[in-house]
Amino acid sequence: MTKPFYVMEFARFPPIYFLLDPEFTIIAGADFTFVLGRSYEMRSGVVGVGFMSWIHYLAYQRSQCAEMTAFCSRDPKKRSGDWTGIQGNFGPPGEQIEMTGVTGFESLEEMLEDDSIDLIDICLPPSLHPEAIRSSLKAGKHVLCEKPLALDAETAQALADEAEPGQLMVAHILPLMPEFKILVDAKNDQRWGQPVSGRFKRTIGPPDWIPDFYNRDSVGGPLIDLHVHDAHLIRLLFGMPTEAHTVSRKKEGEPMFYESIFEFEDSELAVSAGGGVITSPARPFTHGYEVSFEQATVQFEFAGYADGSSSCIPVTILHADGTIEKPDLGDGDPVSAFLQEVDEVARCIRDGVVSPILDAGLAVDALRICEMQM
Repeated sequence: MTKPFYVMEFARFPPIYFLLDPEFTIIAGADFTFVLGRSYEMRSGVVGVGFMSWIHYLAYQRSQCAEMTAFCSRDPKKRSGDWTGIQGNFGPPGEQIEMTGVTGFESLEEMLEDDSIDLIDICLPPSLHPEAIRSSLKAGKHVLCEKPLALDAETAQALADEAEPGQLMVAHILPLMPEFKILVDAKNDQRWGQPVSGRFKRTIGPPDWIPDFYNRDSVGGPLIDLHVHDAHLIRLLFGMPTEAHTVSRKKEGEPMFYESIFEFEDSELAVSAGGGVITSPARPFTHGYEVSFEQATVQFEFAGYADGSSSCIPVTILHADGTIEKPDLGDGDPVSAFLQEVDEVARCIRDGVVSPILDAGLAVDALRICEMQM
């Protein structure tokens, strides 16, 4: 498609030419040329280089209002931009990243000295979150931290208390994924009335690639690592439970597989959640829900299998009048939700507001819900 091209003429001066492009603007005259790059609202420095850092990088590459200008890693190969060793359970494998305009630091302390960085984006193992968050807050930076905020609610609350309102955000991505975003949007705009019940599931195969998965001090086990996604969503949709009734099968003293029923101040809310780890590697991952509103029920489920196959109940809306709707939720690109996430962070920093999705207080409540079930 032809790019927009403009000519401006002024009396006694040669014409000035403008070429406008999403990536840059060229302004040219008889004896000069200026190339102006995109102007970003937020400059980010990423802490740690692994799978989530790679996905965040891809999101920054697409964003029109946020850019990654720095990252830190102790690995000299990664600091040179070679991220080819990164693999994950969704999205493309890592590549050699574009280092133009990007600085690779060896430590967070060095990166915090860069006054041009607005946001510190923490993609470290959960046990390292508190120290990195505190250092970043002390340096006056805004912070986006991967979930969980901490390995226990008490530490998470302390971190939230140390931050100014809106300064600390937590990357709970589920409400931005289209299959789950539809629930949050419906809650907010009341298109089907209030949510009245929900059943949630999230289960993985044996996490053999994480030897300390059940260690409360490093990863936290299935409730803290997995269920915290659904706990955060439950908090957004139904408010804060007052109590949880849980039965579980334990491994190394931590719930391995669990089923929970929640109580709320509104005694007519019927909400449950289950999942954890099964012993078979044949189905590495499954998640889903059935959520009822006053005037509709929404169903979704996905399962991926070790042979590369999958099964899915796409988002299906069962209306009270008996009609069935299967909405088009886009192309299924998993990076799109992370693009919304970094754009939401940029918006909140620009406007000085607290995110209704990423606020640290909600992340604290999600951990409290997990701890109710232990």
